[in-house]
Amino acid sequence: MNFDLKEIVTAFMVLFAVIDIIGNIPIIVDLRKKVGHIQSEKASIIAGVIMVVFLFLGQRLLSFIGIDVNSFAVAGAFILFFIALEMILGITLYKEDEDSALNASVFPIAFPLIAGPGSLTTLLSLRAEYAFENILVAIFLNVVLIYVVLKTSSKIERIIGANGIKIIQKIFGVILLAIAVKLFAANIKILFA
Repeated sequence: MNFDLKEIVTAFMVLFAVIDIIGNIPIIVDLRKKVGHIQSEKASIIAGVIMVVFLFLGQRLLSFIGIDVNSFAVAGAFILFFIALEMILGITLYKEDEDSALNASVFPIAFPLIAGPGSLTTLLSLRAEYAFENILVAIFLNVVLIYVVLKTSSKIERIIGANGIKIIQKIFGVILLAIAVKLFAANIKILFA
């Protein structure tokens, strides 16, 4: 085991920024109004399982279809870049369909809101640079935080307010943009070496 606090914190921050659970509080509150009770435990556990399974099997899946991790990391850097632009500029480049007839705890909260294309791509991108066990700890910490936020989303929205959520979203957007640039630069060198 090669636990590294710096890697854990960085991986946690990247996943936290990509998942953007604080920025998604308005969506969660709106879903609560539409479908009633959301099972916070179920949503958190399912999202965590999806992320861990993808962390374990994602690389094998890529190998099976003939893509290396560095290429996937470069592609992931582009996705992170666009997610960061959405967060910073307040625009929507990609919008998920919401179907309130389905169980909201699983869809759209666990997947794709939490464990969606951005977070899954990010996991493999992180795997290209960080130790596996540090990413697992970062996933676990994010799942715990997701659970807390889902459980207390109404209170958080009242305390922080709409402007507070927007400010947090923009700060994490800038951090995510810087991480996307770093990820792209590190992996593009390897691809062209």
